[in-house]
Amino acid sequence: MKKKLFIKTYGCQMNVYDSNRMADVMKPHGYETVESPDEADLVVLNTCHIREKAAEKVYSDVGRIRMIKEERAAAGGSEMTIAVAGCVAQAEGAEMMKRAPVIDLVLGPQTYHRLPELVRTAEAGRKNGKPAHVLDTEFPAESKFDFLPEESDLQGPAAFLAVQEGCDKFCTFCVVPYTRGAEYSRPMMDLMTEAKRLVSKGVRDITLLGQNVNAYHGDDGKGGTASLGGLIRALADIDGLARIRYTTSHPRDMDDELISAHRDVVACMPYLHLPVQSGSDRILAAMNRKHTAESYLDIIRRLRDARPDLALSSDFIVGFPGEKDEDFEATMALVREVGYAQSFSFKYSARPGTPASVMPFQVPEDVKSERLAALQALLAEQQLAFNKACLGKTLEVLVERPGKKDGEVVGRSPYLQAVHIDVTGSDYTLDEGSVPTYSDLMGQMVRVEIRDAGPGNLRGVIAA
Repeated sequence: MKKKLFIKTYGCQMNVYDSNRMADVMKPHGYETVESPDEADLVVLNTCHIREKAAEKVYSDVGRIRMIKEERAAAGGSEMTIAVAGCVAQAEGAEMMKRAPVIDLVLGPQTYHRLPELVRTAEAGRKNGKPAHVLDTEFPAESKFDFLPEESDLQGPAAFLAVQEGCDKFCTFCVVPYTRGAEYSRPMMDLMTEAKRLVSKGVRDITLLGQNVNAYHGDDGKGGTASLGGLIRALADIDGLARIRYTTSHPRDMDDELISAHRDVVACMPYLHLPVQSGSDRILAAMNRKHTAESYLDIIRRLRDARPDLALSSDFIVGFPGEKDEDFEATMALVREVGYAQSFSFKYSARPGTPASVMPFQVPEDVKSERLAALQALLAEQQLAFNKACLGKTLEVLVERPGKKDGEVVGRSPYLQAVHIDVTGSDYTLDEGSVPTYSDLMGQMVRVEIRDAGPGNLRGVIAA
């Protein structure tokens, strides 16, 4: 009998990848994924520790799922197993079970390949309806990637490929080195094999993932080490792979080989997410970022020399401990100089156990809120300006899904913008003269004339 699995994913794209792989490891054990926890036999909350009040959001969800579990038990239904995975689990595993005893098992991001075994242990250890409290937050010597199944359910022509994990940077605001562990790069040949398998299943756009993806230094299979630039060049030779992206990068690891890949490799998309966090050298030093505003701007200049049409996005933290008005203005000045296509910005929030959480001169909440509003207004203005600059242009768009309106499909531009395509409003037809449908266009690269641009997306028609 099939069992039902519900996974809720919080946070970053790496977590999305991890959730998909958890579904993969459970599939051979009879689990199929569902969209709601109401009928699930196994509920997995795959958590993220980066955002503010991350743990509290998880406890809130656990409370709602507990009610479903109790109502089912009262009605004589099947038992539900509740698992918490990911970075909050890694950081607060034992404490989570004390605070929310309904949780059956907790596992960290390095042990999810053991999920089937852990679920069996929890089911066997459960007595009189009480949770077994299975905990696995170790950092195993073996790589989890060596134990993941080859098969993966894919939904669309774009996919993630984890190439690097962990972090050795120890930024003072960040928990990733403690929850994901040291930097680890997968062997290049393993990645080539997985990428070819994805392409054989219809994937045309691959995003390479890592906490510091451009720190990639995997075994090249020839007795040497491959960099991310070298990996991109090798992947670009795979027939059928049209687009390569990567995220998230660190300025310290943006080397000449990677910059030259942006210049030379057609499949390397002209869009880069390169977090700077602050424009103030004083704050960057307090963050332990090991780069300055000027060194960051120099990287941007080199990248744009190599790829003039490159669009950029970034991450910003406002209100870091000790941030003064002049520090914040330095951030605003950097944003004005670079000009971003889109970005992510947040108020600083203390992560327990990080050096910044105990730093003096914590910035008041109202000051943080005021600064964030000003920064987001500037970033929104830049994003809208970038999108409006696409008006009248014809862009290559990879069609990924049907739109909400009849006769509409949605895809991604080279710059990662969502593009809504009015198929019925186009002069474009198939060879036999019929108007194409989503099934005709899914996974296809089409040329789209952009006729409308808003802050969050573009709209257009297929160019004749």
